[in-house]
Amino acid sequence: MPSPRRLHPAWIVLGALTLCMLASTGVRAVFGVYIKPIEDEMHWSRGALSTAAAVSLLLLGAAGPFAGRLADRWGPARVIVLALTLLGVGSIASGFVTKLWHLFVTAGVIMAVGAGGAALSTGSAIVARWFDTHRGMAMGLAAGGMSAGQLLIVPLATMLTYTYGWRSSFLWLGIGLVVLIVPVGLWLLRDTPEQRGLRPLGATGPRPTAADIAAEQHAGRVSVSEAAQTLPFWLLMGSFFVCGYTSNGMVLTHFMPHALEHNFTAMQASAALGVMGAMNMIGTIGSGWFCDRFGRRGPLAIYYFVRGLSLLFLLYVWDVPSLHVWAALFGLNYISTVPPTTTLTANIYGRFSVGELSGWIFFAHQVGSALGAAGAGWIFEWTGSYSSAFVSAAIMAFLAAGMALMIREVPVRSRPLTPAPATT
Repeated sequence: MPSPRRLHPAWIVLGALTLCMLASTGVRAVFGVYIKPIEDEMHWSRGALSTAAAVSLLLLGAAGPFAGRLADRWGPARVIVLALTLLGVGSIASGFVTKLWHLFVTAGVIMAVGAGGAALSTGSAIVARWFDTHRGMAMGLAAGGMSAGQLLIVPLATMLTYTYGWRSSFLWLGIGLVVLIVPVGLWLLRDTPEQRGLRPLGATGPRPTAADIAAEQHAGRVSVSEAAQTLPFWLLMGSFFVCGYTSNGMVLTHFMPHALEHNFTAMQASAALGVMGAMNMIGTIGSGWFCDRFGRRGPLAIYYFVRGLSLLFLLYVWDVPSLHVWAALFGLNYISTVPPTTTLTANIYGRFSVGELSGWIFFAHQVGSALGAAGAGWIFEWTGSYSSAFVSAAIMAFLAAGMALMIREVPVRSRPLTPAPATT
């Protein structure tokens, strides 16, 4: 009688990774909630707070290549646990700031570096190593955790802020991260299935030896300099730059103040973010499923095109139902770009290159985020409106759709070292 099929441990590791991504993304996504309360209490300008957000987003991205490099060489699980600890400490410290430069150090530097270490570059490295099949779906589920973080933690931060104050909100989110999430990462995250004597989910063929695995890690790792000589790498970076500009930089940082200044209440705007988060989960998981079955370039182009349309629609939102319709539309493609982008990276450059290369692609995302956050803040300072900023984001999203269609999904391998000529 055949033995019952057991759940592959890859799904357990993915569950732990998803929870870690949920916490990391949720905690780093709450800064927009604090802008108005900090502005009212500390009398710091919108431009100054937007610059702090931009510094945070830029450093978050800059940490990605280094975190990805460490993940490829030392193991992504260790990197994620250390990064979550740093993020929690930074959040706790942010509750005690008294000067603007304190906020730049805590939320702008410490939290950013922690969030960068527990971001896509390290998460995608774990997914690529544990999954040979269902890779798009797995990345969609992990990215769905990022969406759930926004769905759960942003409204929680809003409730804490308007009940106990923004300082207590920072404090309790940091404590929860260190006490609840870090132990989960220590207990369940593992770098590779080989550490447990297993194969990646869906792997076929003879079981590789330790020497085979070491050879694959060495020969299958495409360096940044090699990837930079290929067009897909620049197209992935360019399109993900636009993703950051239009999402984290523009909407996540400035949606709350934009809504408050158009006569929506804080809870109405927060509820819209909750709708966006719920649709993020549907869109992101659906994106992973869709990419596994129908390819990656076409869906990626569609996501960017729809994002451009939704940014234009935001200019014409007039009441709470229309605000929720906009949030649902934007949420469907907010993080749906992640599964096709990371899966394209893995399929083109190999699973042992994903950490570092995804780190650089994510860095481009955060450069776009920083420019979007700072640019929108200063446009508001100059014009008193976000309209020009949202139009610029829509145009860039349409351009990113064209870039996605230009990507060729052809594997790239590291160039083997040329042996030295024999001497006689």
